[in-house]
Amino acid sequence: MNSLEQAEDLKAFERRLTEYIACLQPATGRWRIILIVVSVCTATGAWNWLIDPETQKVSFFTSLWNHPFFTISCITLIGLFFAGIHKRVVAPSMYPFHSVLFRRKSIAARCRTVLAEYNMSCDDTGKLILKPRLHVQ
Repeated sequence: MNSLEQAEDLKAFERRLTEYIACLQPATGRWRIILIVVSVCTATGAWNWLIDPETQKVSFFTSLWNHPFFTISCITLIGLFFAGIHKRVVAPSMYPFHSVLFRRKSIAARCRTVLAEYNMSCDDTGKLILKPRLHVQ
């Protein structure tokens, strides 16, 4: 493989890596919105379920049957957690894009580990950094 082919391969790898890291932000944002909407629906349904005077007078399953909004939103929230939404949304912080930055850095760190064997590295956005070869004499 000549140096021109190697350079093209490195450019293609760098483009793909930067594209992958850049695509993390919208996906994380969508999962956050879904989690927030379902959580608000569950909280609203729970409030209505708890303040209903009939809830205390009937059995648990009857009260759930009488409040389908709460029941469905609660089942949806539990289903989302079983599907792994907690892995797609990192714990909230005071910085709006903290989870995106954390994921970018963790993916970049994994790439750095692999690229170190080839005297290369990458920054947090996925741009390749070529290190000089060490000449052992």
